[in-house]
Amino acid sequence: MSTNLAYAQPEPLQRPGQRPSHIEIVTTKAQRKARPRVLYAVVTVASMFVILAAQLLLSIVVTQGAYQIDSLQYEQKVLNRTEQSLLESLSLQSSSQNLAAQAAGFGMIPNATPYSLNVSDGSVFRLPGSADPTGCGGTCGLVGNTLLTGMPLASVEAAAAAKAAKAAAATASSKPAAAGSPAAAPEAANNAIPAPVTR
Repeated sequence: MSTNLAYAQPEPLQRPGQRPSHIEIVTTKAQRKARPRVLYAVVTVASMFVILAAQLLLSIVVTQGAYQIDSLQYEQKVLNRTEQSLLESLSLQSSSQNLAAQAAGFGMIPNATPYSLNVSDGSVFRLPGSADPTGCGGTCGLVGNTLLTGMPLASVEAAAAAKAAKAAAATASSKPAAAGSPAAAPEAANNAIPAPVTR
């Protein structure tokens, strides 16, 4: 047998020398308008991130403000308690029992026969009746105050000791006094009110 059969050559896809033809599907104007554009999508996503960041920052600021309010409210409670404590101490110090005890510590005694001063002419006269009809020196009508049990009484000795301590602190902090400096004020006698010292 002979092999003189012809073989079929495949045709090339493109012929040489011809341009390839591009086929494209073209959308209508309505489809182009309906399609979202990239710019709109970027703006939408960016605005969502900005809104979330603003909400987070606002939440942080509100939380910080809440902590500050809580701190100030606690400080106000502490100050209110301190004020109440000081007002109680003030009312205790200004009670008639404390004033009578402090006056007795300075050597004062109540007068059995009260006198009055007429301011217009400067005359002194005795009031009718007695301020102390029972003769107990003005202390029989006082009710004891148990809150005053631990409170120190002011006395001449305590005032003199405080004055001496203040003078010692002043001399210790200042220069040594000269030899010709005036002597210190004499201490007050027992049961006497100390007089002011002038220089």
